[in-house]
Amino acid sequence: MTFVPDALDRRIINTLQHGLALTPRPYADAAEALQVDEATLLARLQALLDAGILTRFGPLYQIERAGGRFVLCACHAPEDRLDAVIDAINAHPEVAHHYARSHHLNLWFVLAVQRAEDVSPALQRIGRDAGVEILPFPKEREYFVNLYLPA
Repeated sequence: MTFVPDALDRRIINTLQHGLALTPRPYADAAEALQVDEATLLARLQALLDAGILTRFGPLYQIERAGGRFVLCACHAPEDRLDAVIDAINAHPEVAHHYARSHHLNLWFVLAVQRAEDVSPALQRIGRDAGVEILPFPKEREYFVNLYLPA
């Protein structure tokens, strides 16, 4: 059976895109604002995640303030080895997510490390294991976009 979000699910998605309050019980506070109980809110979020309607629900960190780094990376994965390259890259816990593109650099991923000095060794391991050259594109400047996608 296919999960179809209803009006409450859409209200939850639309409301929580603007963030959660930094309070002792942020979900309870959000639930109250949505006029539901906390258990209902949490169950609805889990159902949206389980159905793949939401692929991730969580905070966005400015990892550099904690000493870590996010780095956008790209590589060329030959078509006949694409699945093997993806599997090799995804096997590394530092890989946050990946996506394919229709370009010579057809596979992109985000590297997330706890310390800035971990970037180069991690990229060397990933490139070696995947059998491809990894091109890093480190962030030069940060922009706040405030993307909002109404459901």
